[in-house]
Amino acid sequence: MTAAEPADAPPAPDFAALGLPQPLVRALARQGITAPFEIQRATVPDALAGRDVLGRGQTGSGKTLAFGLPVLARVAAGERARPLHPRALVLVPTRELAMQVNDALLPLGKAVGVFLKTAVGGVPYDRQIDALRRGVEIVVATPGRLGDLIERGVCRLDDVEVTVLDEADQMADMGFLPEVTELLAKTPAGAQRLLFSATLDGDVDALVKRFMTDPVTHSTAPPTAAVSTMDHHLLLIPPHDKFPVAASIAAREGRTMVFARTQLGVDRLVEQLAAVGVRAGGLHGGKTQRMRTRTLAEFREGRMNVLVATDVAARGIHVDGVSLVLHVDPPKDPKDYLHRAGRTARAGESGAVATLVLPKQRRTTLAMLEKAGVEPAQTRVRAGDPALAELTGAREPSGVPVRDEPEQPRRHGDRPGGPRRFGDRDGRPERRYGDRPQGERRFNGHGERAERRFGDRPADGRSYGERDGRRHGDRPADGRGYGARGFDDRGERRFGDRPQGERRFNDGHAERAERRFGDRPADGRGYGTRGFEDRGERRFADRPHGERRYGDRPTDGRAHGERPQGERRYGDRGGFRPEGRGRDDRPRDDRRGHGGRPPARTH
Repeated sequence: MTAAEPADAPPAPDFAALGLPQPLVRALARQGITAPFEIQRATVPDALAGRDVLGRGQTGSGKTLAFGLPVLARVAAGERARPLHPRALVLVPTRELAMQVNDALLPLGKAVGVFLKTAVGGVPYDRQIDALRRGVEIVVATPGRLGDLIERGVCRLDDVEVTVLDEADQMADMGFLPEVTELLAKTPAGAQRLLFSATLDGDVDALVKRFMTDPVTHSTAPPTAAVSTMDHHLLLIPPHDKFPVAASIAAREGRTMVFARTQLGVDRLVEQLAAVGVRAGGLHGGKTQRMRTRTLAEFREGRMNVLVATDVAARGIHVDGVSLVLHVDPPKDPKDYLHRAGRTARAGESGAVATLVLPKQRRTTLAMLEKAGVEPAQTRVRAGDPALAELTGAREPSGVPVRDEPEQPRRHGDRPGGPRRFGDRDGRPERRYGDRPQGERRFNGHGERAERRFGDRPADGRSYGERDGRRHGDRPADGRGYGARGFDDRGERRFGDRPQGERRFNDGHAERAERRFGDRPADGRGYGTRGFEDRGERRFADRPHGERRYGDRPTDGRAHGERPQGERRYGDRGGFRPEGRGRDDRPRDDRRGHGGRPPARTH
C-alpha cells in the first residue's frame, strides 16, 4: 500500500521519518504498509507533537492511520490504563465504522502493548463492561453507547489524554452533536483533540471553537467528489425501467454498492434482486448487529458482490475493490452524495458513480450535483441498451431465483475433512443426532431394546433399565415379566387406565363397573350402578327434594330452597308488583322486606 507520487517528486519519507516508534514502523511493514499517504504525512508529525489537529481528506485517503498512529504512539509511551479509565477515546458515528477502526488499529496496538475495545450499540454490555474493568487504553465508541456506559458508572473520562472525532461532519448530520459535546466536556480541558472529516462545515466549526486550542489544519482534498480516477454518470430513465436497469447493473461483474433512501427500500430491492438471480445483502440500522457484521464480512470477502445500503449505515465503510456505486434513489444533500461516492475510487483506485434519475428528478439532482462540485455525463438509457452495458458493465440477470444460504458453522480451528456437520468425526458414516455405534439403538439407551413409547413406567418393583422388549412403564397384570405382552394385548383403554382389570380413571381400590364422571350414589348402591340417563330430567342446581327453582330460600322449616310465594320469576323480591301498580302500592301492614324479612328499623 503506497501513495501515488508524481514522477518528478522527491521520494516520500517513510513512517520512521515522521517520528513514529520502531515497533509501530515494523508492525506497519509486516502489513505491507511502507510509505505514508498525503494526509498521514501532513498530520502525524503535528499530532505526535501534541497539537490539536484538524484534518480534512477525501474518504479513503488514509485518515484512520493518520489519527490512529499518533494515538498508539502516545498511549504506548505511558502507563497502563486504570480500571474503568481509558486513556484515549475515538468517537465515530456508526457501529460499522467503529469496528473498521478497531480492525485497523488492533494488530498495531498488540505490537506496542496497547489494548483497544469497541463500545457500540446492538451488542451486549457484558464484554464491554468486563474489558473496561480490566483496563483498556483506547476505547472506540459511538456516542450513544459510550454515554450509556458512563451513566452506568463503568467508564470515566478523567484520564483521557487524547480524543479523536472521526467523520465529524457525519456525526453532525446524524444529530449526535449534543451527545458529542457532553462527552467532550467530561474529558480534561488540557487533553489533545484530533478531528478528521471529509468536510468542515458550520456545525463542526462550533466544536472546534469550543474544545480545540490553536488547532493546525491540514486539507488534502477539496470538499467535492472531483477525483481524477472517478467517473460520474447521470442515467436518465423512464419510470417503468427503473428496476430492470438497476438489476442489470447489479448483475455486472465486480463489487457494487447500491444506495436506497429508506430501510424498506433496501429490503424490497434485495428481495427483488434475489428473485431475478442477483444475490445481494442489505445493510441498514434496522438490522441486528450480528446480521450487519455478517453481511459486511460476506461483501468484504467476495462471497457476495452487491451490497444495498442506506446512507447512515454505509457511511465510513471501507471496503477495497468497490468499482461502482449506484444511486437507485438520488441523494438530496450534496454531502450525502460525497459520502456515497467515496465508497469507490479509494486509495488511488479507479471507480464509477451512476445515478438513476427519473424525468421529474432531473432538475433537483443536477442542482445537488452542482453544489457537490460534480459535472456528470448525462445519458438517456433503457433496459437492455448497449450504452448501459458500455458505461456500467451491466448485463442481463440469470433469472434463476437466489435462495439464502444457511449460516455456516463457525470454523474454530478449521479441522480437515471437507464439509462436515457439527459434531461429526472423520471416517464415520452419516448418523442421526445422539446415535452411537453399538448396533441399532435409540438415544440414551443402555442396551439393546425393542421399540418403546414414551410415558410408560414399571410397577412390579423392578428398577428402571430392565427393558427386555417391553414398553416404558407397562405394568404386569398376570405375573408375566415385563415385555411379555405388547400394547395391543391390552385392548382398548381410556386415558389413565391401568392394566388391573377394566377400571376407569381415578377409581377406588375395588373392581367397579363402568360409571360416568360425576355420578353420585343415591341409595347405598356402589358408584356407577346407574347412568346419568337413569336420573330423569333435572334442572340446573336441583337437589333430590322435589321440584324446586334456582335461588329459592328456606322459610319456617321447609327444605332449603323452597319459598312460600308460590310460582315466582327469577330475581323476584318481596314487594314486586305486577304491571300497572306502583312500587309502594302495598298494604300498610305488609312489613316484608326482600326475601320475606321485615325491613330494618329506622328509628
